[in-house]
Amino acid sequence: MLIKKTKSRRKDTALFILMASSLILVLFILGFILVYIAVQSAGYLNFSFLRGAEGIFPMIVSTVYVVLLSLGIALPIGVMTALYLNEYASETRLIRFVRLAIETLAGIPSILYGLFGLLMFCRFFGLGQSIAAGAATLSIMILPIIIRTTEESLKTIPDELRQGSLSLGATRFQTIVHVVLPGALPGILTAAILAIGRVVGESVPVLLTVGITRNLPSSIFESGRTLTIHLYYLTKEAIAPDDFGKAFATAGVLVIVVMIVNTAAKIFAGAFKKRWGRQ
Repeated sequence: MLIKKTKSRRKDTALFILMASSLILVLFILGFILVYIAVQSAGYLNFSFLRGAEGIFPMIVSTVYVVLLSLGIALPIGVMTALYLNEYASETRLIRFVRLAIETLAGIPSILYGLFGLLMFCRFFGLGQSIAAGAATLSIMILPIIIRTTEESLKTIPDELRQGSLSLGATRFQTIVHVVLPGALPGILTAAILAIGRVVGESVPVLLTVGITRNLPSSIFESGRTLTIHLYYLTKEAIAPDDFGKAFATAGVLVIVVMIVNTAAKIFAGAFKKRWGRQ
């Protein structure tokens, strides 16, 4: 018995060391990337770089427009789809086909989404290369992420909570709104953050549907240039010695924008969870 306990402790210790080492490695990689970007962008990231004649403020605005509009389209549709699949739908052939279609959408290369958006939204619907066309294309791309992540979060809610709510006289809709959704909110937030990362990191669909215009867009129906596309052009052309420094400064701004949007999403979700908790 003593030998078995000793072996179990050794296994636990080995697994703990392995997991702790993995965590340290992930933090080290993240820290190294952030520090490297900060060092390489030193001297370039200033007010003139942001708001000067050749500044990237229009790219920041275009990026924020694309992120918010894409998330505004895809998040409600994705969450409602996940709710239907998990709370209402039975495991029929049709539902299995829908799940297969969702998984297939998640595996389609991004360039195919770009071609689809170019033909469908830019030409067929007459939106041209614009922020609206790009956001519509990217919203389709991030739908599988939101649906699958939200659905997995909904599965973690115990059925006893649902049954208790229904037994107290609540309707199915009231149970979903006041019991299921507040519990699944962290998973929905995770889905939103993953979707934001996918939208910000895409280049080909954005290049085909949003465009490369450097001007400040006055509406979502105008063309623009996101930070990712601007970063791509800086590294591709790289004629002047300062181009790579500007590229790293753009990357730093991109990281800051993503952190701000993610923080805003967490605050927004926390406020909603408190509001639901009071009801």
